Amino acid sequence: MRPEVVDGQLFKQALLGSLSWLTSNQEEVNRLNVFPVPDGDTGTNMLLTLQSAVEDIRESEAREISKIAALAAHGSLMGARGNSGVILSQIFRGFAKHVQGKQQLTPAELADALEEAANAAYRAVIKPTEGTILTVAREIGKAAKAAAAENNATVNSVIRAAVRAAKAATDNTPTQLAILREAGVVDAGGYGLQVILEGFLRTVEASEAEQLLKAPAAATPGPAQAALELPEEGWGYCTEFLIEGHDMEVEKIREEIAAMGNSALIVGDPDLIRVHVHTNEPTKVLAYASGVGNLTKTKVDDMSKQHRVILQGATPGHNGASAPKAETAAAAPRQNGVGLVAVAAGSGLSGIFKGLGADAVVEGGQTMNPSTQDMLQAVDSVPYEEVFLLPNNANVILAARQVPELTKKKVHIVPTRTMPQGIAAVVAFNVGRPAQANQAAMEEAARQVQTIEVTHAVRDSRAEGVRVKKGDVIALINDKLKHSGHDYGEVVSEALRGIGPDGYELITVYRGREAKDADLRRLTEALQRDFPNLEVEVQDGGQQHYPFIVSVE
Repeated sequence: MRPEVVDGQLFKQALLGSLSWLTSNQEEVNRLNVFPVPDGDTGTNMLLTLQSAVEDIRESEAREISKIAALAAHGSLMGARGNSGVILSQIFRGFAKHVQGKQQLTPAELADALEEAANAAYRAVIKPTEGTILTVAREIGKAAKAAAAENNATVNSVIRAAVRAAKAATDNTPTQLAILREAGVVDAGGYGLQVILEGFLRTVEASEAEQLLKAPAAATPGPAQAALELPEEGWGYCTEFLIEGHDMEVEKIREEIAAMGNSALIVGDPDLIRVHVHTNEPTKVLAYASGVGNLTKTKVDDMSKQHRVILQGATPGHNGASAPKAETAAAAPRQNGVGLVAVAAGSGLSGIFKGLGADAVVEGGQTMNPSTQDMLQAVDSVPYEEVFLLPNNANVILAARQVPELTKKKVHIVPTRTMPQGIAAVVAFNVGRPAQANQAAMEEAARQVQTIEVTHAVRDSRAEGVRVKKGDVIALINDKLKHSGHDYGEVVSEALRGIGPDGYELITVYRGREAKDADLRRLTEALQRDFPNLEVEVQDGGQQHYPFIVSVE
């Protein structure tokens, strides 16, 4: 029987279907990364954000659409990761705000809410760019409004029109962004939103949806999965941890752990794996994982207990985001009463930030963007009412900007886009200066730093006018792909020449965990040979996926 209205329980079940369908297509979304770097994580970020939204509504029996939408919006905001995840959370937020006080939605009201969801997402971005998830959200709202205005409009017809519009808008993104056209992909965030809406439709109209849902030309989704059902035994324990090891078999570990529960997300590489899984037997999962490698950052939460707290109106202890990853430094209180919180990827980089005076370091960066809640918890953990927060990654800035409105503390965001920029900003921090002067000094110091990130191409591609083949050494200068070749020294030297080294004094090489001693030796020898007037310093960064990060200042 087709639904005549959308109430809270239908909305909840539909979001569970969205989660299932996005889980099936997560890697397809990840592979749509413009640059051929090993850290395409749009699908992962959107999935973790959606998981957080769903975990806030799993146990709610509320029939009112307003209550379920509000819970989902709160969960998605707290668990938001990366730019795509934050924008998705704003879509939820705009939808929830528009349906406040409503028991259920007619087709016309559903269309209005979808339109307002897109408007809220646009308002959240300082400089909206067309050809992205924002464009897809807007076209969804427009199509829904048009369908709702037709005679005999139904909930199904509105959602079906929205899905068609999402597919068309996603397929059209390369015509709006040259960088997508050059790379031969559609926008990853837009495709992720399309998949979420498809999953919504699969639940509301499963039988008729089968003929409608086809994969876009740029991706091939995995096999269809039925919408998730709420198990009678409850949702068990949210179990999260890191596995540190050597030459670990990621795919095998993913399969083994996924078989022990649901909502599993296992990402990483042979040396470090992050695990998130819901299971009724957390000890079994932990026992298996401890046989694979060393476990750190372990956290096990009773989700049933937490959601009872949510329903009672208290502040939840878990919102689907990852375990708190803030390591608090034992720093003496500062005379100006201002704290420092930094995001860092890699044990070496974390140690550098703590050594420079950061009060808390949030683990995260490439492939492992911290959630808004991770950063919020770090900010709230330091003994100051005023805090500087340094995201140190372009894809973390938007999530960091959500923190000030979620805490009673005064939070200043220093929009550092790379780890070296963050280090320079922390060095510029002066305990004797007021916060406003520190903000200006830290931002200026970050601007003086040029960052070269060095890794290997994961596929043949062309971006920013640079053609690369799988396995090539590639260099990104300030997040833009600029150079490729076959040797670390050759590529980094070429990148430095492009920057114009005459205006700089110091080259700092942050060694990643994948870099071999011979690689480091050849790189430093090339730098000393090609740039004899520049001082070369080496630091242990410990970052994944990028054998070297080079700072020029």
